[in-house]
Amino acid sequence: MKVETTRSILFWGEINMSNKVKIAIIGSTGYGGVELIRLLASHPLAEVTSIISSSSAGTPITEGYPHLTNIREELLDDVDPAAIKAKADVVFLATPAGVAAKLVPSLLEAGLKVIDLSGDFRLKSPALYEQWYKKPSADEAYLKQAVFGLAEIYGDQVLDASFISNPGCYPTATLLGLIPAVKEGWIDPATIIIDAKSGVSGAGRGASLGTHYSELNENLKAYKLNQHQHLPEIEMVLSDAAGKPVVTTFTTHLVPMTRGIMSTMYATVQGGRSTSDFIELYRTYYEGHKFVRIRPEGQWPATKEVWGSNYCDIGFAVDERTGRVTIVSVIDNLVKGAAGQAIQNLNLMMGWDETFGLQFVPVYP
Repeated sequence: MKVETTRSILFWGEINMSNKVKIAIIGSTGYGGVELIRLLASHPLAEVTSIISSSSAGTPITEGYPHLTNIREELLDDVDPAAIKAKADVVFLATPAGVAAKLVPSLLEAGLKVIDLSGDFRLKSPALYEQWYKKPSADEAYLKQAVFGLAEIYGDQVLDASFISNPGCYPTATLLGLIPAVKEGWIDPATIIIDAKSGVSGAGRGASLGTHYSELNENLKAYKLNQHQHLPEIEMVLSDAAGKPVVTTFTTHLVPMTRGIMSTMYATVQGGRSTSDFIELYRTYYEGHKFVRIRPEGQWPATKEVWGSNYCDIGFAVDERTGRVTIVSVIDNLVKGAAGQAIQNLNLMMGWDETFGLQFVPVYP
């Protein structure tokens, strides 16, 4: 479904690059932050004017990321809303859980537009956030103000918004794979089972036993069973799509690769729909959304096929014997699952074509 808006959208032929939007990135030394730097370097209408890290302020970004040599070599700034306002129009926060909740109010009060990549504003209930994230919640008024930025589903709400809460990586792959079928009543929401697998970069750059090479290499393990903080986010959006409360089983796995998420979802089919029916439904639903690609019958996507890109690829298989459908959805967790979707939301927020700065062909092999 196309995002409906009465506002004109700016396309490539209309670009005036003399007046770029200025961008600050808080959390520039994490994987999400450095991916924002990479992607925004190719954006025709945005310019990164401040890279910020409270833990590494005063040191050059190249100290932690030598690959940015001759690209960005300035010193990292500290967090100061007044100083950020002097340098930027829009702020991206790529910070750990609990940090954005403290910073966002002062940034919004300074008149800045904010796109938060953390999970601090995705859930609308303070109690639910504290239950799943084990941290104090942001003020409920800010939770209500934040627009949930799943671009293909809520893009009309992102237009003209000043505060976007970027979805999580698992929810992005999972929800894009489920929402059309749930919304149209083609599957029974009570039967949904989600089997999701992620590369190690999803755990962030901090070292831990769980991401230690000798622990992870040649290994596959489930983690946070029935406890993953992305579960209530998934259920919140599925409930919105279904028009009634939805609870589901969501099992996450860590696999020995750097990037990528695969969500394999199972549900009971309603109405005797076939594989080709699902393909046609999804192609119609996502018509005009260039970053969702639907595979033809008999083909299912792999994480390598979206690596380094903002694409979400989806495939289907209906089993007439069991009456269930299998939906396979893949993304790059650092792009469509984080920085890429955040830039897609920036584009929508500013009234630009949503593909600006994101037209990367996936890296293969």
